[in-house]
Amino acid sequence: MLELAEPSKEYEKSFIEAAHEFANEGSPEGSEAISDFDAYISNLRAESEGKSLKPNYVPASTFWLIDDGSYIGRVNIRHSLNKTLEKVGGHIGYAIRPTKRKQGYGRAALEMALPQAKKIGLSRVLITCDEDNMGSRKIIESSGGRLRDTVSEKQGKLTRRYWIVLD
Repeated sequence: MLELAEPSKEYEKSFIEAAHEFANEGSPEGSEAISDFDAYISNLRAESEGKSLKPNYVPASTFWLIDDGSYIGRVNIRHSLNKTLEKVGGHIGYAIRPTKRKQGYGRAALEMALPQAKKIGLSRVLITCDEDNMGSRKIIESSGGRLRDTVSEKQGKLTRRYWIVLD
């Protein structure tokens, strides 16, 4: 059964496996959990409450996409935007573990995140992706994303910015 769940010790083994998958492709996704999983979970909970935020961070709720009891990926829903997130990042970010990509999980994660964003009090969400990330573009557009514009980052990379109005 596919569900969004709050981060939990229950999923530690599959989460750590996923963190190693991300590390193998050069991504730091979940790397903090490898050395101290309990502290990682505590930090995520504090972040959702706006406590102990790192500089330039905003409160954000993290949900894990779970399929048949195993960690598939994560969704972060930022409760507000700062100048950086307005340009790159937006309200919702998601990551699917490498071995589970291109199986519809990204689309499911975003679709399941939208009602959660509404519960937080958002009436519309900004979602961004790299110009050349066709997979994310398709997911965002099929979930109701309407292109706002394309902006250039410092390294000359182009980022597409979409709005999704929450019903």
